[in-house]
Amino acid sequence: MELSTTFRKMETLIRRLQDQICDGLEAFEPIQKFQQDIWKREQGGGGWTRILSGGKTFEKAGVNISSIHGEMTTELAAQLRVEEGFFGACGLSLVVHPNSPKVPTIHMNVRYFETNEGRSWFGGGADLTPYYPYPKDFKEFHQTLQQTCNAVIPSSYQKFKETCDQYFTIKHRSEMRGIGGIFFDNLAGTEAKHADLVKSVVESFLPAYTPIVERRKDESFSEVDKIFQKIRRGRYVEFNLIYDRGTLFGLRSGGRIESIFMSLPPEVEFHYNWQPESGSPQEEMLSYYQPYDWING
Repeated sequence: MELSTTFRKMETLIRRLQDQICDGLEAFEPIQKFQQDIWKREQGGGGWTRILSGGKTFEKAGVNISSIHGEMTTELAAQLRVEEGFFGACGLSLVVHPNSPKVPTIHMNVRYFETNEGRSWFGGGADLTPYYPYPKDFKEFHQTLQQTCNAVIPSSYQKFKETCDQYFTIKHRSEMRGIGGIFFDNLAGTEAKHADLVKSVVESFLPAYTPIVERRKDESFSEVDKIFQKIRRGRYVEFNLIYDRGTLFGLRSGGRIESIFMSLPPEVEFHYNWQPESGSPQEEMLSYYQPYDWING
C-alpha cells in the first residue's frame, strides 16, 4: 500500500514543528539541550525521540515524532474497530515536566491514521496539569486554545473542551488529572479543515505554555508545594498506564517502549490517604481538578 499525500504532508509538518517546539523550550535552558534518539521499527517506519533531562527549568521534557506502517495485529484492529490489514500512523507527542511546582506539566499530542480500506482520521489535543492555584494562568491557557480551535472550525472549542474533560478523568478517583484543555478524535482525514486544525493546535503550544513558564519559573516554593507536585504526578502516572489511548496504541502496535513511556515523570510519590491542610493552596488546587468553565467562569 502506498502511503497517501496527506500522510506525507503530516510527516513534513511534525518534523518542522518538532524543531520549532524544541527550540522554544531550550530558550529556558542555559546548559541542557535536547538529545535525539533516532529509532527504526522492524515492521516498518520509525521515529525521532528528543529528550531534555535535568534542566534548570524542566526536569524532563520529551518531544517525539513517529511515522510507522505495516500490517496491524488482531488486537490493534479490534481496538480501532477496523479490518485487519495495512496501516500507516504518524504523529507528534510531547510532555513537559518542570522542576518548579509553580509551573504546570503540559501534554500535547496530534496524530493521523490511515488504512488500506481507505479510512483515515486525525486526532489530538492538549491539556494542562498545574500544581498551584493560579486561575489567571488556567484561563489564559484555555483562551488560547479557544481562539486556535474556533479560528479553524467555528464554535469547535466547547465540544473539544468537554471531550477533554471526560477523557482526562481518572475514573477510579472521580477527578481529572489536571484542568483540561482540548481533545478530539476520529476527525475525517479527507477534510482539509481537520488537517488545518492539527497544524494550528501544535503551533499554539508555545504561545499557550511559555508565558506561564516565564511568569512562574523563578517563584519560590515550599517543601509542601513540592510534595504535592509529586503526589499529583502519581495521578498522572495512574492515568497514563491505565487509560491513555496513546500508550495502549503504542503497546499494541509494537511501538518503542522508551518512547511510549517517555511521558512518565522522573519522580513521584504515593502517600496513603494524603489530605491537604485546610485553607491551603493545595486544598484550593484540588477543587480545580473537575470540569470548569475557564472562559466564562
